[in-house]
Amino acid sequence: MKTLNHRSQGPPAAGPWTRPLWIALFLLAVICSITGCASGVPDGALRLSPETLEQRKLQTRRFDGIAEPEILSACAAVLQDLGFNLDESETELGLLVASKKRSARDARQIAAALLLEVIGWDMDTDEKQLIRASLVTRPSEDGSPQDPDSSFYVRITFQRVVWNSNNEVSRTERLDEPGLYQGFFDRLSKSVFLEGHKI
Repeated sequence: MKTLNHRSQGPPAAGPWTRPLWIALFLLAVICSITGCASGVPDGALRLSPETLEQRKLQTRRFDGIAEPEILSACAAVLQDLGFNLDESETELGLLVASKKRSARDARQIAAALLLEVIGWDMDTDEKQLIRASLVTRPSEDGSPQDPDSSFYVRITFQRVVWNSNNEVSRTERLDEPGLYQGFFDRLSKSVFLEGHKI
């Protein structure tokens, strides 16, 4: 039977853990700790900008008098009415992800490409796009004491990925048009009313 001889004299003299390597690691640890403490987090780095707060306000609405499963069901119905397919649904986390494919062709862009082709230049035009909606619900902290699960915030964001005529991604962007969000929440308000009254 083999016995292991445990020695506590530090790293072995031979092999990769030589004395210069230990010294280098020690110095690196000291330098990292000094520079980490000195740099700190800049003032305001974790503060939301006014633009971010405005976007969040645009993307979020509060709904009262409805339980989370019903609000998620209403959200899914509205997204499907708008032509989206549900890709992911985590009801325990209050999360829905949906997407739809649409044409991204633009008459002005096509006209510009034709003009450039006349003088011998090639220009890629946008062909298709994938519009994605990400939705999350969270309970309101000041809900009714009798039924704390009856008030929820719904936040939705819309993004799109556009591919050009060479099937390359030409841009990825967040969609911030107020009308897009207003239209979604108007439909959701009606759907929540119908869901709450079981109509």
